[in-house]
Amino acid sequence: MAQSSSPVSGVAERYALSLFELARDEGQIDTVESELNQFARLIEEDADFRHFVTSPLHSSESQVAAVSAIVNEVRPSPLTGNFLKVVAANRRLFALSGMIRGFRQMAAAHRGEVEAEVTSAHALDDDQRRQLAETLGSYAKKTVTMRESVDPAILGGLIVKIGSRQIDTSLRTKLNSLKLALKEAR
Repeated sequence: MAQSSSPVSGVAERYALSLFELARDEGQIDTVESELNQFARLIEEDADFRHFVTSPLHSSESQVAAVSAIVNEVRPSPLTGNFLKVVAANRRLFALSGMIRGFRQMAAAHRGEVEAEVTSAHALDDDQRRQLAETLGSYAKKTVTMRESVDPAILGGLIVKIGSRQIDTSLRTKLNSLKLALKEAR
């Protein structure tokens, strides 16, 4: 059985690819990506909406009605609005986050970019952000867009994910490795 080379799989991959091809053909990749990012933030920040999107308990009719109300309020481009309504009508809202992630990856690849997920113990300042982007860009040999998050639990250092590679220089990981080495030395 052939495996997908895309990091997005199944339903999300098919929908993301279809939307990407339509957006590319209409010259609306940046517009659609920006609008999808708004919906991604809504899913991340609004627990009620996140539950609504991921719960199988809601009927297709209620999902379409809710998404239509949001589309009417937000007024995205017709392509994005129709896409979201189709996803709701087909009861695929549970995969919307994966679709958005897949679309972002395809749009970045189309622009010759690669996305890096960067986790730090504290927020990076502008100079650190610029230096890290330059370093990652020379490593990846592409323009790097960074998605940053802060996790104080890593204590210090960074965790960087680019594609299927992960570079973990966090203090937490180093301390855990040291603890393991000390246990083995006994």
